[in-house]
Amino acid sequence: MCLAIPMRVVKRDKFIARCEARGVSREVSLFLLPEDSVAVGDYVLVHVGYAIQALSKPEADASWELFDIITADQDGLNA
Repeated sequence: MCLAIPMRVVKRDKFIARCEARGVSREVSLFLLPEDSVAVGDYVLVHVGYAIQALSKPEADASWELFDIITADQDGLNA
């Protein structure tokens, strides 16, 4: 099973982007996406350091909502 995390592009230099999500910042390769398909302020799905898909802010927000539900359920199991 693979997990991709939605992140917002805050800086871009050719095929490398600085992306952030919930206080975490990472260098991400844009090599797998079409050239110039992602700009600063856009959202991407990041898997093991690579942006694998562009997505909208509502899609990114919906993903984070699901992650919050999953982690809340896990916290309840560990109580």
